[in-house]
Amino acid sequence: MTFALDDFGTGYSTLSYLRQIPANVLKIDQSLVRDLLEEEDARTLVSGGIGLAQAFRREVVAEGVEESAQGALLMRLGCDVAQGFGIARPMPALDLPRWIADYRPDPDWQAWIDVPWDIQDLPLLAARFDH
Repeated sequence: MTFALDDFGTGYSTLSYLRQIPANVLKIDQSLVRDLLEEEDARTLVSGGIGLAQAFRREVVAEGVEESAQGALLMRLGCDVAQGFGIARPMPALDLPRWIADYRPDPDWQAWIDVPWDIQDLPLLAARFDH
């Protein structure tokens, strides 16, 4: 049996609980993901959350990914998995096998797969991504 820690960074999902809860997955709240591209503080919190999850050997899921650029940045920060309208809208369970068969990753995400970088390079890499 596995558990997920939802809405990380809010309510009972604080750092002190991370040690105590036997969660295998840490989910970064969509309120942080939403501001990821515009606010340095959101990027810092998300990057820190991903780093903590990695340090505690947890899988990371980012909630609320709606834009290609959010997904690309999350990949570069080390996020394992994402969910949100930028990947798929909610659908009936019967539609899922067809969606899986037809799914093609965002081309912008694939462009970043083999690009090594450091967080200090973010402004330059964002410019490369935009152009």
